Amino acid sequence: MKFNLGEWRMRPGVKSFNCEQIRQIRLSEDKREVYIFAVPYRQDERSMDGPVQEILITAPQPDMLRLRSVHFKGDRRKLPRFELDDRNLPMEYREEGGQVEIASGALKLVIRKKDPCLFTWFYNGEKLTNIGSRYGSSMLSYIETPEGPFMRCQLQVDVGEKIYGLGERFTPFVRNGQVVDIWNEDGGTSSEISYKNIPFYISSRSYGVLVNDPGPVSFEVCSEAVTKVQFSVPGQRLDFILIGAPDRKGVLERYTALSGRPALPPAWTFGLWLTSSFTTSYDETTVMSFVDGMAQRDIPLRVFHFDCFWMRENEWCGFDWDKEMFPDVEGMLKRMHEKGLKVCVWINPYLGQKSAVFDEAAEKGYLLKKPNGDIWQWDLWQAGLAVVDFTNPEAVKWYQDKLRALMAQGVDCFKTDFGERIPTDVVYWDGSDPERMHNYYTYLYNKAVFEVIEEVRGHGEAVLFARSATVGGQKFPVHWGGDCNSTYVSMAESLRGGLSLCLSGFGFWSHDIGGFEGTAPADLYKRWLAFGLLSTHSRLHGSTSYRVPWLFGQEAVDVCRYFSRLKNALMPYLYAQAAYTARTGVPMMRAMMLEFDDPGCEDLDRQYMLGDALLAAPVMREDGRVDYYLPHGRWTHLLTGETVEGRGWRRDIYDFFSLPLYVRENTVLPVGRETSRPDYDYTKGLTLKLYNIADGNKVSRQVVDMTGVPALTFTVARDGNKLTVACDKPCDFTVEQYGTDCEIAISD
Repeated sequence: MKFNLGEWRMRPGVKSFNCEQIRQIRLSEDKREVYIFAVPYRQDERSMDGPVQEILITAPQPDMLRLRSVHFKGDRRKLPRFELDDRNLPMEYREEGGQVEIASGALKLVIRKKDPCLFTWFYNGEKLTNIGSRYGSSMLSYIETPEGPFMRCQLQVDVGEKIYGLGERFTPFVRNGQVVDIWNEDGGTSSEISYKNIPFYISSRSYGVLVNDPGPVSFEVCSEAVTKVQFSVPGQRLDFILIGAPDRKGVLERYTALSGRPALPPAWTFGLWLTSSFTTSYDETTVMSFVDGMAQRDIPLRVFHFDCFWMRENEWCGFDWDKEMFPDVEGMLKRMHEKGLKVCVWINPYLGQKSAVFDEAAEKGYLLKKPNGDIWQWDLWQAGLAVVDFTNPEAVKWYQDKLRALMAQGVDCFKTDFGERIPTDVVYWDGSDPERMHNYYTYLYNKAVFEVIEEVRGHGEAVLFARSATVGGQKFPVHWGGDCNSTYVSMAESLRGGLSLCLSGFGFWSHDIGGFEGTAPADLYKRWLAFGLLSTHSRLHGSTSYRVPWLFGQEAVDVCRYFSRLKNALMPYLYAQAAYTARTGVPMMRAMMLEFDDPGCEDLDRQYMLGDALLAAPVMREDGRVDYYLPHGRWTHLLTGETVEGRGWRRDIYDFFSLPLYVRENTVLPVGRETSRPDYDYTKGLTLKLYNIADGNKVSRQVVDMTGVPALTFTVARDGNKLTVACDKPCDFTVEQYGTDCEIAISD
């Protein structure tokens, strides 16, 4: 939200009371809290008037400092809170003259108390950012406006500094110059609004900022003030956490240590998913024709998803199969399991009035209500739709029981659609503020579904296909990018949104191969297949038309088969990367700036690293031309074996069976023997592919089992013209080398 008119004036009716001078500062006896009393003037005389700010500094975890500022603290509204692992650690504190130093690990906050006050954060002695300056006027402010009170902070942005993240954003990848409102909405992938809004950003200077408020946080990123990130929240309180780290990946490690690490999805989820698409004309015969058609064409399929019309129309979400279309549900699901498939079904948190469960939930008081006690309803999406109240523990159990019944029939997982269209003119069972609940609702919804799958199917077997999210939602993977169009432009915006989400704490991401709205031409469908099958999760899905590859021509069938089998063969590498993501919070799909400290990578949003070793640049033009950037080093094309030198741009033309897919130098890439499924014993029949191992280097690579536990560790060392390969356990493997011509010795 903008408060100023340029540098000198405020908007009409707006008054800003800035933190100008600190009049009192003290450390608690246990060293876990620094209290600050700040006033909006610089002179030393006493004042009888406000407004003033009371500020608390704490340390949630090492290398983090939390700042909470309050104007009036008498607000007794019940506010939902992000589930953070805030350990409230003791801090180092030193006061000398007019300056105070507060430290958590290597992160230090230096506060100048007067003339005017200045807050400056350092990491290992290097300045990160600051609030308050004699020149530049960054501020921590209480603001009165015609719309009501707000709290605001402005953090300085240095020369060349770039800001990323803030959730899934389809606008330009670098946030500088943008206005971002944290408010979940159902708006497709081609506008400034998005399904997954995360009030956390990461700076190219290796620090992150979480605004710890589930409500409508507004960011002005070098927009209202071009040298500042400004964030503001309605009300009388502001709460944010600054996170320092030695590098950008370290920021995400620390942020996810605070907000939650992604769960490790089961290995089978990395295979190809096929859906019924959002159409009315399908039944068991149609579904089985798709399943059998994939098998007949030798395309490995691992999951089949039933979209909305597994239920009767206008009864979404009624949890009851349309028996006219599916008369033998248990038998059908059993037959699908016998074909080696897992089964997913579509759900949402809304109940259409026509469904039998509407009356049941209404009678029990499980639906959101208006202030007058009526059930809140509208006619968008489903006639007479109402919304489940997940703040009510009995409503959660009731909803989960509906899912337990479906899993008893043979359903393995759920696509948790929607969760964004959450009203604010309602009353929650637990009395939560409805404006702050709008974004937070999705967390309660997805958590309820994820936990019941884990309870029924067992630890390590739970997975969602979720659309909406807030802070912490990464704990319940997988998330997909929403309703994209069937165009190359939308393919690019989908990747942009996915990379932004993965810079916001989310580890696993997918998208609708071929686009959701409309039907892709054959060339786009084939290009999107390569992109989709080189994403962490891969799903064929669309609206109004089916997405089976033979509807797009024989070559599409061949392309689908080729990249599906390639992904399955890469699973020994990919699943170890997934386990690393679950362990550290560093995403599998990484923007280039996350992996490389290279100015050439800072703006790249049409290519990415898939794990630490593979670079992929999807082709997004009809003529097959693609421009991509290779950072410094020797890169080898995975599919052709060609080795090239990096640190520059390349322009090539690719057919439908290839794309820029390069392996980083000094890589040990384990490739599996199995191409027909993603879940198999990765330790047997391995091929170790060695890429440009430099003389004097020693490189290790782990292979995990299907629970993500390390099973084998390979070590490759080069000494002159000799490569020595060793494994910590006896195993069967072969070795191939690329980019070098060394003698290979296998060590016992």
